[in-house]
Amino acid sequence: MAKFSTFEGCLTALVTPFKAGRVDFEALAKLVDWQIDNGVDGIVSVGTTGESATLDVDEHVAVIAATVKAARGRVPVVAGAGGNATAEALELTAASEAAGADGLLHVTPYYNRPNQEGLFRHFEAIAKSTRLPIILYNVPSRTACDLLTDTVVRLAQYANIVGVKDATGNLVRGGELIAAVGDRMTILSGDDGTAFPLYALGARGVISVVSNIAPKDMADMWDAAAAGDWARAKARHYKLRALNQMLFLEPSPAPTKAALALTGRCTSEVRLPLVAATEKLVGDLQVELRAQGLV
Repeated sequence: MAKFSTFEGCLTALVTPFKAGRVDFEALAKLVDWQIDNGVDGIVSVGTTGESATLDVDEHVAVIAATVKAARGRVPVVAGAGGNATAEALELTAASEAAGADGLLHVTPYYNRPNQEGLFRHFEAIAKSTRLPIILYNVPSRTACDLLTDTVVRLAQYANIVGVKDATGNLVRGGELIAAVGDRMTILSGDDGTAFPLYALGARGVISVVSNIAPKDMADMWDAAAAGDWARAKARHYKLRALNQMLFLEPSPAPTKAALALTGRCTSEVRLPLVAATEKLVGDLQVELRAQGLV
């Protein structure tokens, strides 16, 4: 059985660092240590920010295994294992479990646009195939597919479906989800900008991009909210607001990797069809990082 069965707090959607076209495993291990040292509550490996779409299967599994090794059981490692074919998602699920992942992040199938019955059967098949806890990932802006609350309620019968990453960006939808299944599942914000307001509605954490750059502040926002210190949590929200917006001015994770390169933690390298952040954005990021005391 997995060491961790529930996931809450600040989980970093970690980048996959590259060097000369290959995964930079040395930089990856250092990033994991730095994240944990700065208080994050978990690592999500090879999600969207980890460029899962441009890694082959061997690389994908190797990155998960390396992240598990670097984490050394200090925090849970949740493996991105989604696919737009159920058979592929099942293969990645088994490979992630074998690699030592503590949990799975399963995005809604993309491009083929299944209906709600198809989504239910897809996630049902995954839940039945593994003992690992599963976080469902709903991000309609990327997948052209929306996992509706009624379908999540149907899926709540499976004990190992333990959470939902809500990246709809819609606080009404987020609140609806929390009201419907929040007593049974951990609802996590999938957008840094909605983390603080969703905490106020009852969400139990965030899968964060900005914590790649500012893990201490993003982790502290959750810690403050969990302790009922809403003034401190709100202060962290507004402190990170500009940086968070910059990280999505161009296709992610290019701006995040540019910021990490400015701090010397990995290269800014991404894989086609993504391209490096523009010179103007890099300059703006440098100004903001200096203002935040991050460089």
